Amino acid sequence: MVRLTTPLKDTDIEALHAGDAVLLSGVVYTARDAAHARLTELLRQGSPLPIDLTGQVIYYVGPTPTKPGQIIGSAGPTTSGRVDSYTPELLAQGLKGMIGKGLRNQTVRDALMVHKAVYLAATGGAAAMLAKRIVSCEIIAYEDLGCEAIRRLEVKDLPLIVINDCYGRDFYLESRQRWDKTEQEG
Repeated sequence: MVRLTTPLKDTDIEALHAGDAVLLSGVVYTARDAAHARLTELLRQGSPLPIDLTGQVIYYVGPTPTKPGQIIGSAGPTTSGRVDSYTPELLAQGLKGMIGKGLRNQTVRDALMVHKAVYLAATGGAAAMLAKRIVSCEIIAYEDLGCEAIRRLEVKDLPLIVINDCYGRDFYLESRQRWDKTEQEG
């Protein structure tokens, strides 16, 4: 189990390999499709972003409404491929990690190698459990987007798996190949 604390550095990223189990602590930012569109539009206009992405991690999540006495509602990962078209531009701004679920396209995987970044997966279907690892939550930008607003979360020991590392490895594809090989041998 690898313990990481944000903000992440190149040395943190270089120590990670596809398939590693990670416990992440520190600040992460939430952003989904609509927020990504706004962030990249600002970049294309040459305008400043509402957050400094250097060394940061974005969690692709749209938390459910918060119940009384809770910090946040359920906070499970959303499908990462929906933001693949925006990801390389954000990585170029210093983004070091992303948390979601599902496969990333080759352009994103290539950008992870170029910018020394990592893609991590959170367990889908465990949104209530993941929310218990969030110790604070505040909206930072785009409140009008509701659950898709950018939030600053403080997390403690958020359990994750490295899917795509900075060496070009893909845990999903490698696992599928191992499964196919085992099936053929059996």
